Amino acid sequence: MNRQKTALLSVYRKKGPDGESLLRLARYLISQGWALLASGGTARFLAEAGVSVRDVAELVGGGAILGHKVVTLSRELHAGLLADLETELAELESLGLLYIDLVCVDLYPLQEAIRNPEATPASVRKDTDIGGPTMLRSGAKGQRIVICDLADRDRVLDWLEAGEPDREAFITELVAKAEATVASYCLDSGRYHSQGRHDGMVGMRVCECSYGENGWQTPAGLYTTGTGDPLALDQFTLVAGSAPSYNNLVDLERLTQTGTHVAAAFDSNYGEVPLIALGGKHGNCCGAAIGSRKERTTVLQKMINGDPRAIFGGLVWLNFLVDEAVAELLLSYNVPTGRRILDGIIAPWFEPAAVEMLRRKGDKCRFLANPALSCLGQNSLDRAPRFRYVRGGFLLQPNYTYLLDLNDPALEKCPVLGTREERDLLLAWGIGSTSNSNTVTLVYKGSLVGNGVGQQDRVGGCQLAIARAGSAGHETRGCVAYSDSFFPFTDGPEELAQAGIIAILASSGSVRDDAVRAFCREHNVALYLIPDATGRGFYGH
Repeated sequence: MNRQKTALLSVYRKKGPDGESLLRLARYLISQGWALLASGGTARFLAEAGVSVRDVAELVGGGAILGHKVVTLSRELHAGLLADLETELAELESLGLLYIDLVCVDLYPLQEAIRNPEATPASVRKDTDIGGPTMLRSGAKGQRIVICDLADRDRVLDWLEAGEPDREAFITELVAKAEATVASYCLDSGRYHSQGRHDGMVGMRVCECSYGENGWQTPAGLYTTGTGDPLALDQFTLVAGSAPSYNNLVDLERLTQTGTHVAAAFDSNYGEVPLIALGGKHGNCCGAAIGSRKERTTVLQKMINGDPRAIFGGLVWLNFLVDEAVAELLLSYNVPTGRRILDGIIAPWFEPAAVEMLRRKGDKCRFLANPALSCLGQNSLDRAPRFRYVRGGFLLQPNYTYLLDLNDPALEKCPVLGTREERDLLLAWGIGSTSNSNTVTLVYKGSLVGNGVGQQDRVGGCQLAIARAGSAGHETRGCVAYSDSFFPFTDGPEELAQAGIIAILASSGSVRDDAVRAFCREHNVALYLIPDATGRGFYGH
């Protein structure tokens, strides 16, 4: 069929790399004999760059109306996007209309309009795109070449140059992305205008897992919602090893939550972020330590010593480079025989030699890198709402973004501790408040000693933390303790005092707070209390 192909271009962003990629695509299409249609601003941009283009307003009956709000919403344009090439081309031609083979659209930045501190429903409606989503959906239904993502412009150009291999599969992929993009865009609008009554998420799979939590839970995978967050899981690069499992990704998310809370709390309270080393198993820290930049070896040793038995087969999370010296410590420090087996290591960077040292048979150790881990601070907390599936729907809540402020007037201190003990309390809080509640956490001189997580009563959490410390060979005398909520009785503090704990951080709110205060005074245990409504640390409930 000797028919000139036509492309429809209508983009919001025309500056910088966006405009350059559009010009590359447009010039290539012209060089291949295509005709170009474009909406007003895009047509002017292309014409000023010397690209031959026809304004859409010339095609539609009567041109643009209502201050250019209605141009592309016309039957002439959408007929060209929806017509079937084999059965309806003659009808199109009889009406003097063009068959449109490709549509390239980006949408008005609705999220930017919503995030504007001065946003109103009227201003958001003004910046809500209608023509763009409609063109994308018509192009998708018509199985056209649909480009809605800046990254796909060069992909499509390369594909066209290659002779359109696997045409149906390639176009179907683009069509599906366009439909999902429009769905997400409409969801943003619905969420805003309903003030949260309507909500949800649209994601794109970026990682396939062999299975979920168990072998029979298939398929499973990681989906990105495209937030651009530098610490989003899709921003971690697999340097070596097999693809991360579902459980690896859950542990990665949990350890990053802990690491960012520790970093943000130290940045907020002391204006500095220490070296942080975390060892994780089943979503909770079994080892953790902090130290100065000169104490890398000590930090690693303390982290491993937290619970050398539990860390076997677990994940290690670091905010510093993994080199050969780090690899050697991870492999052999405090290992009676053989070498330590790890399921994964997460760090800003890896030296190739270190990766080779740490590799496991079958590539069962995953190496995940993200340079953003090297520059954590107060702005590193995850602030996106948290979804949780429940039968027939989902639960939604704000993220966990509370930071313990040691200078908070609401923080009761009896008596005031020294800097070393307060730093230990801060580390205990960062670990315990991001472990499965109920949690009681013990720390001594910058390292985790015992983490009693997921208990159904608080005294049980105290007993478990003490027991885990003992089973790992730690002396609990001189430790500080964090409890993620208040003590309903004095039995929990009694367990801690008998173990030699010198300070407790908890929340207040129990009818027996005064009894807890009196007990701690009598037994020379320092007590820090933050109101439960402010500082309760339930997580992963």
